Amino acid sequence: MKADWVKAHLLDSNGLIPFSFLYDGKLSSELLKHWQKNIRTSNLDSNRTQYDITWTEFNSGLEVKCVAVEYSDFPAVEWTLFFKNKGDNNTKVLKEIQGLDSKFCSEKRGEYILHHSRGDVNRKESYAPLADTLRTGNSLRFSPPGGRPTSHAFPYFNLQTPDGGVFVAIGWPGQWAAEFTKDKNSGIHITAGQELTNMYLNPGETVRTPLIAQLFWSGTDVLRSHNMWRRWMLKHNLPQPDGNPLEPQLQACSSHQYNEMVDADEESQKAFIDGYLNKGIKLDYWWMDAGWYPCKGRWLNTGTWEPDTTRFPEGLRPVSDFAHDRNVKIIVWFEPERIGDAGSWLGKNHPEWLLGGKILNLGNPNVVKWAVDHFSDFITNQGVDLYRQDFNIDPLEYWRNNDSIDRQGFTENLYVQGFLAYWDGLLKRHPGMLIDACAGGGRRNDLETMRRAVPLLRSDYIFEPVGQQGHTYGMASWIPFFGTGVAPDCFSVYNFRSCATLAPILCYDVRPGSNGDFALIANLVKQWRETSHYLLGDYYPLLPYNINDDSWLAWQFYNPEEGKGIIQAFRREKNDETFMVFRLKGLNPSKQYWVAGIDLQREEKYSGKTLMEKGLRIDISHKPGSALIKYSIIR
Repeated sequence: MKADWVKAHLLDSNGLIPFSFLYDGKLSSELLKHWQKNIRTSNLDSNRTQYDITWTEFNSGLEVKCVAVEYSDFPAVEWTLFFKNKGDNNTKVLKEIQGLDSKFCSEKRGEYILHHSRGDVNRKESYAPLADTLRTGNSLRFSPPGGRPTSHAFPYFNLQTPDGGVFVAIGWPGQWAAEFTKDKNSGIHITAGQELTNMYLNPGETVRTPLIAQLFWSGTDVLRSHNMWRRWMLKHNLPQPDGNPLEPQLQACSSHQYNEMVDADEESQKAFIDGYLNKGIKLDYWWMDAGWYPCKGRWLNTGTWEPDTTRFPEGLRPVSDFAHDRNVKIIVWFEPERIGDAGSWLGKNHPEWLLGGKILNLGNPNVVKWAVDHFSDFITNQGVDLYRQDFNIDPLEYWRNNDSIDRQGFTENLYVQGFLAYWDGLLKRHPGMLIDACAGGGRRNDLETMRRAVPLLRSDYIFEPVGQQGHTYGMASWIPFFGTGVAPDCFSVYNFRSCATLAPILCYDVRPGSNGDFALIANLVKQWRETSHYLLGDYYPLLPYNINDDSWLAWQFYNPEEGKGIIQAFRREKNDETFMVFRLKGLNPSKQYWVAGIDLQREEKYSGKTLMEKGLRIDISHKPGSALIKYSIIR
């Protein structure tokens, strides 16, 4: 299916190109037939083949280049378009550029269902899974409201056809739009791209489209398709620092005791690190969030990216050295794009670098060079191990206000290119470093961003357990790695497990004299370390999604290569059912499995067939309550 699609849409001389644009008022599908076309093929590695397909219009010097990558180990293909003016004069007007403009049809009759999710809305409803049946004449349109790509909308889709389907993902850390329309001939027409494009190019200028990725699947098993997507994300998309796969990580902070970092100092950070370690809680990272710079008592006053020497006389290095001596790494928060203080260093020294006086213009190559140099030096000199970047402002109005009427979308396009170049520059200088993608929570987690970063705080809606369960339920189908905060004032198994993602953030007060059952937390952390790696396996929801206080919610993770997995089940505070029976998924029906409840420390033996057909009874006697179950194949 994938190979046929690549041949028909990218490689055939008369193929149906999967993108579109207008140039000087004429459709690309007609224009490109008459432009010179060239295809260059190269092998990126044993699993990826790249095709550089170029069309050149001699009269104007406009070059259209499609950089496509075909995967051999997954039924996946991706591409990005680049428009470059290689002539001596301005081009004609380019407009309505769609990185994806294609139709998908099934040979079988039946329904087309679009599976997708809500973006981050900073509520318990964030990442809610959605499914819409597309009917003839029906059209669904999606776009974020303010330029941050996963705010409210989510640029990941699974179009289920009568005999399979296709995933479509949009990599664009800016303002994208996508539309799915069912036509009279039972096909689905999909368009996706930067929402607004109407511009000409000066000599030497280049703009690009969003990255478009497609993964094809066959059959009727939607859960199986999502697990194939998760595996593709883990192998080919999410970061692999120093070439190593992602692993679970435990971090902690003092943000809820020190007003983020506004009231923190060197000694408080050292005391908190030792406070956790002395209570038997081994940390992977110590997290220093907003406010370590001069900020006049408000962390929002950003723009001077040096440590506040009144609280950190020797910078952050003494804290990072202290942590490193204890085998703990350091996360430090930055927000270089938003200028929150006109009197900051950037506000005073480079107002010409700012859009509307508020946003650092990463569309300016000089700004990108400064940012790479400055923050890379900071990372080295201050001993930072993980760079966390936030973005607490909607940029769209600043981008569009900077455009002239005949260059609409141009500022945003250059900005997106500069943002990605900035992160690529940091990673080139620090190849083993992880980046944490934050944007007022989980509002910038598109595919291009996820190829460079992980969302350690998937939403600013944190702690509340039902919402955290719902966030995990919805997000796990699309992005396999994410984290969230664990409430600072709640010492309970139920609350901890509701937040027990691959990267939980402990927020407890560990100062001398603080109250709390830290022996319980240390034990829960031990359980998490024993089981968290299973969260990188295949994911199976065991109940329909809900965020109701009177319900259960449960899911299963399974690594079929190891034959091991876990079940996480939650009985909420207004539910009266003391047990439920769950039919497990993905197991080998002819094999035997050991099943053990972490809380009970008891093993029972079942056949895979029994677990899948009759199910497994899980008892939770108290409410709210939780169960953590391990299972493993008997070799």
